[in-house]
Amino acid sequence: MSGLLVSLQGAVAQGVLWGIMVLGVYITFRLMDIADMTVDGSFALGACVCAVLVVNKGVNPVLALLVAAAAGVVAGAVTGILHTVFEIPAILAGILTQISLWSINLRIMGGKSNLPLLKVKTQASMIVGIVLAVAAILFLYWFFGTEIGSAMRATGNNEDMVRALGVDTRMTKLLSLMVSNGLVGLSGALVCQSQKYGDVGSGTGAIVIGLAAIVIGEVLMGRLTSF
Repeated sequence: MSGLLVSLQGAVAQGVLWGIMVLGVYITFRLMDIADMTVDGSFALGACVCAVLVVNKGVNPVLALLVAAAAGVVAGAVTGILHTVFEIPAILAGILTQISLWSINLRIMGGKSNLPLLKVKTQASMIVGIVLAVAAILFLYWFFGTEIGSAMRATGNNEDMVRALGVDTRMTKLLSLMVSNGLVGLSGALVCQSQKYGDVGSGTGAIVIGLAAIVIGEVLMGRLTSF
């Protein structure tokens, strides 16, 4: 019985940490109606950046989480620029960034495919994950109630109407991708610290997991809340 409880605790802890990634996927997929394939790459980017900073640079694990989130924001900005400035379809722009991040992540890791964190102290745990998840939810709830947040939601609902009202939809899409991938990068760093290793392939299938979690969440709780 005790073994089952330990297994369930570990599963719940991982679920909470991955859940932050799902919040990012939700922003682009449901609010903006964009299938962002960057997620697989930005998740691994967050994990790689965190692992290198903690192991090779001796950076505080909490600060490493912030830097990993910032790296995810940059990845989202690249996809956003490809989509809004160069007018590349969103799904193709995400694929281009995702493929590029394979090489970038390998370069960040110094040519290694994985990096263990066994000898360093990390901060990721179920409690930390729950605190960060709640903080992310509260931030998003506040942010999407602001003027720019409302414009972002409106862009996803009716882009032509929002553009007719004078809103720069290119900027709202860019911000959405940046916020989304920032959360994804943070999740990747948390999972990296929790599992005690960073891997360039850790983000493989992340977008599928995120979309599946959204569908399951909407089926179970979709009638209880509008957001």
